[in-house]
Amino acid sequence: MTVSATTPQAAPTGAGAFDQRERMNIVIGGHVDHGKSTVVGRLLADTGSLPEGKLEAVRALCERTARPFEYAFLLDALKDEQAQGITIDAARVFFKTAKRHYIIIDAPGHIEFLKNMVTGASRAEAALLVIDAKEGVQENSRRHGYMMSMLGIRQIAVLVNKMDLVNYDQRHFEGIVAEYSAFLQQIGVHPAAFIPAAGREGDNIALRSTAMPWYSGPTVLEALDRFASEGPALDKPFRMPVQDVYKFTAQGDDRRIVAGTIETGTLSVGDEVVFYPSGKKSRVKTIEAFNRPVQSEAVAGQAAGFTLTEQIYVARGELAAKAGQPKPEVTTRLRVSIFWLGKQPLTSKKDYLLKLGSARVPCRLETVHRVIDASNLNASEKKQQIDRHDVAECTLKLSRAVGFDTADQSAATSRFVLVDDYEITGGGIVREALPDRQSEIREKVMLRNFKWEPSIIPPERRAEKYSQKASLLLVTGSHEQPRKALAKELEARLFEDGRVVYFLGMANVVYGVDADIERGSANRVEHLRRLGEVANILLDAGAILIVTAHELSQEDLEVVKTAVAPERIEVIWVGDTLTTDVSYDLIMADQEGAEDGVTRIKQLLQEKGVLFRPW
Repeated sequence: MTVSATTPQAAPTGAGAFDQRERMNIVIGGHVDHGKSTVVGRLLADTGSLPEGKLEAVRALCERTARPFEYAFLLDALKDEQAQGITIDAARVFFKTAKRHYIIIDAPGHIEFLKNMVTGASRAEAALLVIDAKEGVQENSRRHGYMMSMLGIRQIAVLVNKMDLVNYDQRHFEGIVAEYSAFLQQIGVHPAAFIPAAGREGDNIALRSTAMPWYSGPTVLEALDRFASEGPALDKPFRMPVQDVYKFTAQGDDRRIVAGTIETGTLSVGDEVVFYPSGKKSRVKTIEAFNRPVQSEAVAGQAAGFTLTEQIYVARGELAAKAGQPKPEVTTRLRVSIFWLGKQPLTSKKDYLLKLGSARVPCRLETVHRVIDASNLNASEKKQQIDRHDVAECTLKLSRAVGFDTADQSAATSRFVLVDDYEITGGGIVREALPDRQSEIREKVMLRNFKWEPSIIPPERRAEKYSQKASLLLVTGSHEQPRKALAKELEARLFEDGRVVYFLGMANVVYGVDADIERGSANRVEHLRRLGEVANILLDAGAILIVTAHELSQEDLEVVKTAVAPERIEVIWVGDTLTTDVSYDLIMADQEGAEDGVTRIKQLLQEKGVLFRPW
């Protein structure tokens, strides 16, 4: 076998070279042992992307250990150097051509694939799918193809590798092309090229092979360079998941920097930003960047921070958008397409953690609409659980609302993963935002937040002054339990300790703020909404508010959470027997007296950081 053509042009290595050329992220997938590592190693070697002397060193090592040289060994050698400060890791490999710089996101297994594709490590614009010519199309070949399709990757090249093992037979190649094309067509994927190749020999990887004169299409390298680079999504609405809010106090520096990575759009000083799901708004005062000159604009793809003209309370997990642009969706019910990889089925009987952008929200499976076996596309509308390797269309119910976009609006802000027992076990995209019980209330709250006139005294100043974090304590339980006595005793003890605290019974709200609406279950949601609004005002003033209510359910709690930030609410259930499905932070036994109960609640508040100083 011989290889023709000249070595590809080496990319310039001057100081500004990286910034002058395009960059593209490629994900590579396929069945285990189909030669992905060999293909990547060959690309590194044939494009001159290896550290100087690395290829020769690996060849020499193979000779000393009497092992046949494999290009896959190059990846192992580079991973070994990671501990020595080399900028490379097990999931990402860098190489370059005269046209652009590439980062290959390897998918050594399903879980790693989801981590890299969904958690933001890749933002892949294109994909290589590798199929062993001798083994043919396997289950993982189809599953990876399905996952790439589901996650919105439309530029795909299929590499039929190890053609040397089938004597470079054209008919064998065409059989694989026909079989895999038929599968991909069913899921709406149309590959840019099917490339017959032999990674070990270098056939049609970076250089054209003379062993397959019947093939006139692109090499792997040519196929990659033909992919269109999307570039930063500057023309889309601004979206930035809030990763954190950094607060400064030293030397009179009182900045609060809202930080994150801009997924789409641009942000400039003076822009009005709105945070979802809270609906709070302010204007950008400054754009902040570490060790960079002062800038007035930040764009998609940048890790950025900004300060606001008004000190509003913004939490990690919110989605920043610009006023006047299309709004993100906000709800607690998501219709999704999901790929499940957990050892145990996804069922409606268990809570999972959904990670979408920077939000981390407990959720449950509400409805299974359709389940698909990704390896053969067989579908079932009767299954009530989602088994390992299934793809499903289902509805997820979240414990609180999140801000996001649907997949047809923006891939970056529609992707999510599911975590079960601290492990990523599934992932997918949001197809549709479904209405929930709190939709109407949420619209009112978002309008309230949008129109809110904040005090010039920031929440941190009040918290520091009062040595407490403003919080709503919901004391609930059955009729016969002494909720009010406990709540009033707690108020008295906190007041004597110098806390800013207030007790509010539901009757105070029902016969006061709610005097214009009828009492009864028909108006329960509105009663709770108004309670939430009263609580919101008192919390904005920095107080600890204690409210008693009879047998609050989880749905009741979710209504209150719509008006009051969930992280500011603590639920105490009074009584041995839990008669509703409400999630609580503390349960008080029947035999506990008021004094012991107050002591336990104070301990809870200290542990949660509501009370700043031990006493």
